[in-house]
Amino acid sequence: MKRWHMLFVAAFLVAGTAQAQPIKVGELNSYKVFTAFLDPYKKGWELALEEINKSGGVLGRKIEVISRDDNGNTGDAVRVAEELISRENVSLLMGTFPSNVGLAVSNLAAQRKMVFVAAEPLTDKIVWENGNRYTFRLRPSTYMQTAMLIPDAVKLKKAKWATVHPNYEYGQSATKWFKSLMQQKQPGVQFVSEQAPPLGKIDAGAVVQALVDAKPDAIFSSLFGPDLQKFVREGNTRGLFKNTVVFNLLAGEPEYLDPLKDETPEGWYVTGYPWNEIKTPAHQKFLAAYQAKYKDYPRLGSIVGYSTMYTVANAIKKAGSVDTEKLIAALKGLEMETPIGPIVYRPIDGQSTMGAYVGKLAKKDGKGVMVNWHFSDGALFLPPFEEVRAMRKE
Repeated sequence: MKRWHMLFVAAFLVAGTAQAQPIKVGELNSYKVFTAFLDPYKKGWELALEEINKSGGVLGRKIEVISRDDNGNTGDAVRVAEELISRENVSLLMGTFPSNVGLAVSNLAAQRKMVFVAAEPLTDKIVWENGNRYTFRLRPSTYMQTAMLIPDAVKLKKAKWATVHPNYEYGQSATKWFKSLMQQKQPGVQFVSEQAPPLGKIDAGAVVQALVDAKPDAIFSSLFGPDLQKFVREGNTRGLFKNTVVFNLLAGEPEYLDPLKDETPEGWYVTGYPWNEIKTPAHQKFLAAYQAKYKDYPRLGSIVGYSTMYTVANAIKKAGSVDTEKLIAALKGLEMETPIGPIVYRPIDGQSTMGAYVGKLAKKDGKGVMVNWHFSDGALFLPPFEEVRAMRKE
């Protein structure tokens, strides 16, 4: 009897230990390359992880995030993701920033039959042309954010436009969609110049001079980070923006707006994140928790990281398991709250309906701010289901 009792206790302890094992989540991102966005992003998911685990975790287990840097290139990203899957035995993947890296990891996820929650890459291909059943994306895509700027662009009735974009997937996609949507809404619109400098290596003087020479009525830009700073500085110096309206994706995000300081060009139409003016209960709760933990204000990356981590936790909770097929079923149609409003992950393509703030740039106390802003619901800026079905190859 004593021997059977000991065996029973041992089996019970083993089962309890197995049950208590944390759920491993693999996270990869380009922390060294895109620090301005990804430092706040990491703080966001770490805050969410702390909240989730303090409340008991998910399914009675804590979540453990194993994070790696992918150095912003596809080769390292695939290698790192493979290591997370094979060596660390993670239950799913999350993260990535640049579009080309997101696409590479999405492709690997499909090959390895592993769920991938893409946090930041804006490329439309990740859920449409190259979409697969294992990939779900949080942020509003290039198409969505571009479409959010179109109503204001059409109202201005500018005849001649120029474009400037970083020459990789995100920038190419942004320009393609802006041209397409403008031509649909304003037949006869002309595009008189297209500048496509390499990401992180803009020759701002040459780009600005080419735009000055083209004499457009308005400019559509998808520049961000240091490229945006250099473009703004040269544009201000050469008077490019004096009589030319500018629309710029992402330029209202604190990550990219704050460094402009008193050089901020006033009157630009942008997507962004006016963090200090959003008074909804959900955002106020997030803001208080973030500032209490970090003694700093959140950037948009903070929202993305926080919401990505909660996406993972909510999906596991809904699935009742970390089984891949059950996670896929749970993510399709997953409804959840974020600090900037409720979202749904659409079953048709895995794209969330997260929205974005649209407004204009101004200067206040020597710093750039967003004014006259409004929130655009992402669900209203997506193509019809029949167009999505035609784009997806599955």
